[in-house]
Amino acid sequence: MDLGLKGKVALVGASSRGLGRAVAEELGSEGVDLVLCARGAAALEETARAIRAASRVRVLTVAADLSQITDVARVVGAAMKEFGRIDILVTNGGGPPAGPFESHSADAWQAAVRQNLDSVVELTRDVLPGMKERRWGRIINVTSIAVKQPVDNLILSNSIRAAVTGFARTLANEVAPFGVTVNNVMPGYTRTDRVTELASKNAKLKGTSSADEIAVWEKQIPMGRLGEPREFAAMVAFLASERASYMTGSSIAVDGGWIRSLL
Repeated sequence: MDLGLKGKVALVGASSRGLGRAVAEELGSEGVDLVLCARGAAALEETARAIRAASRVRVLTVAADLSQITDVARVVGAAMKEFGRIDILVTNGGGPPAGPFESHSADAWQAAVRQNLDSVVELTRDVLPGMKERRWGRIINVTSIAVKQPVDNLILSNSIRAAVTGFARTLANEVAPFGVTVNNVMPGYTRTDRVTELASKNAKLKGTSSADEIAVWEKQIPMGRLGEPREFAAMVAFLASERASYMTGSSIAVDGGWIRSLL
């Protein structure tokens, strides 16, 4: 299927590893030029080199902390200087710390809001005017299955990613007349460093092993296995495409069937 993405420009957050890197690789394979950002410069450059070699697209890297508004402006400014536009925005950030409510201070809540909500709002604020002017744009937020079925011990993620969902659903209606779509993709348990970290923390709480915790999740998933980052990335690429021009305001799970609700 031709997704009609060749020559588009995408900004992908937290793209040096995990889901963000998989999304960048998938978009690059479709001929999309890329703006990659993450806090670790070395890992970011390694990712960029691999994508350039595999896909022969232009890749700009900007080491930045997207929880800081000044860094958001710097990333978007660098993208505009290099490419002149951003057609596709994929907001993505590492998950906030695990733990029950009483284990998180007010500072921890504020840090999670900056990382997982403010970064989405500010990136959108900076790229949306150009998308509206060109009457074409894709905003895709990486959220979590936790927004539809809260996950135990993840109160920060459950709360703040739900706020992103509300923001995106409202924005989708506002910008639809301008040819801009806004969608969320909800990853389930996927083979990333984040899931490994959660398994380790759960194991310490329960006195089990990381392998035991992953096995518990796999039993909850109808497909009987963790997802692979490339499987998640394929959905993001589709939502970014011309083929998805009539899809907006949706939250789509890529979870192997883990969410049990009807809608």
